[in-house]
Amino acid sequence: MKPALLIIDMQKGLLTDPRLQSELSAASEYINAVADLFRDAGRPVVVVQDTEMGEHSPGFEVTPEIKLADSDLRIAKEWNNAFWKTDLERLLREQETDFVVVCGFAAEHCVTFTFNGARERGFGAAILQKGILGEHPDAVSGVYRDRSLISYAVIHALLKSQ
Repeated sequence: MKPALLIIDMQKGLLTDPRLQSELSAASEYINAVADLFRDAGRPVVVVQDTEMGEHSPGFEVTPEIKLADSDLRIAKEWNNAFWKTDLERLLREQETDFVVVCGFAAEHCVTFTFNGARERGFGAAILQKGILGEHPDAVSGVYRDRSLISYAVIHALLKSQ
């Protein structure tokens, strides 16, 4: 397996709701820990940013709770599915990726649609357990119920064995 991590829409302008702010630290901790595993294994970390606020606005910036590295790849998207009308599929194929771990915001929209987009394009896919946020309080539990999940421990074991 040759996985990549997709960090979806963890942007200042999208995470302003007080409930999201209270959940941001815990989700970011998992995302950062898993991103470090991917980087250490030489596997891609792709930061996906929604352009709805404008690419040059402060809201477009990744929230400071997410640790970025110079090696991280970047994709700007306009649609909920990060594969739709972007270079994400080409970028992943160039990295010989066959499996994606999806994390970030919003569980009920961009995270789920990107997960589905990966599957439609022949990638294996899983949602990072404890690594997603949702606009609605029950969105995360719904995604956990209806989609494939992967934990930090499993990712650690998979990447360590490569």
